[in-house]
This record gives sequence, C-alpha cells and structure tokens, in this order.
Amino acid sequence: MPNLPLVPPIFPAGKEPLPPGFTEEDRQNMLQQKKYQDYMTMGMESCLAKTVIAGVGGFGIGAFFSLMSASFAYEDPLLRAQKTTTQKASDIFKEMGKGMYRSGKGFGKVGALFAGIECVIESYRAKNDMVNPIAAGFMAGGILARNSGPKAAFGGGLAFAAFSAAIDLFLRRETSDED
Repeated sequence: MPNLPLVPPIFPAGKEPLPPGFTEEDRQNMLQQKKYQDYMTMGMESCLAKTVIAGVGGFGIGAFFSLMSASFAYEDPLLRAQKTTTQKASDIFKEMGKGMYRSGKGFGKVGALFAGIECVIESYRAKNDMVNPIAAGFMAGGILARNSGPKAAFGGGLAFAAFSAAIDLFLRRETSDED
C-alpha cells in the first residue's frame, strides 16, 4: 500500500504496531487481560450480578444495623437472674444472632428486589434517568406490601417511589466547583 499523506494507516485488529519496548508476548498478555476485563464488565452489567450484590450488601448492612441496635436493647435483669454468666452470655449471643439474621434477611430482600427491578427497567428502556428508580421503587414497594391489600400495596409503592426519588436526587445532584 502506498504511503499517502494525511491518511492514517489501517491495520487489522490485533496486528497494530507495538509501542517501543513491547514484544509479541506482551501483545498476547494484553489481549488476554482485555478478554478478562470484558468478561468482568459483562458480569457487572448483568442484572443477576447487580441483584446478588445488592442482596448480599443489604444483608450485611441489615445485620450490622441490628448488631448496633442490640446494644441499646432493654435488658430485664430479673429475667435471667437464675442463670449463670455463661448461660446469660449464650442467650444474649443467640438472640443477637437471630436478630442480625432477621434484619439482614429483610434488608437483603429489599435491596435485591429493588436492584433487580431497576436493572430490568433500565435494560428495557435503554436509559439511565430518574424514571428507572422511581418506577422500580413503586414496583418494589407494591410487591413488599402486597399481602396487606391493594390499597396498602399502592401506598407502599408510592412511599417507596418517593423515597427512591429523594435518594436518587440526592445522589445525582451537582456539586459546586467552589470546594
């Protein structure tokens, strides 16, 4: 191919000239890294991965909140007066574990439900805007309150949608450049 001025050269994919100091082995390593990076990107963009991550994160946050609130729990000293210190400690840790599991399960369910619905909506609409979290909040709130009747489900959907909108507005706000 003749050398034409002002026309960039065209090379087939994977056969571009290497930067100075790189070998063909380096090219293969870079292509391998790029392949794994693409796999990770596909995985992190999948709705299943987002749902699982939100569920596990929600479980962890719920368990942590329960652990922190357990220290404020009112303890009746007469309730455990006849037990030894080891039995009292064992009972307290069992109650704390059950509370952490229960709270974590609830937070995880809410997080996974919301994240999964939002991801599906975002994938369907092919947009990332304020409509997605509001719609996902409405649907998740309605699903969570469905056993209390249609009126409660609608109210739960509205409340969760409003909460989602407030959180998203806070997270999307512009920061001032004066900082």
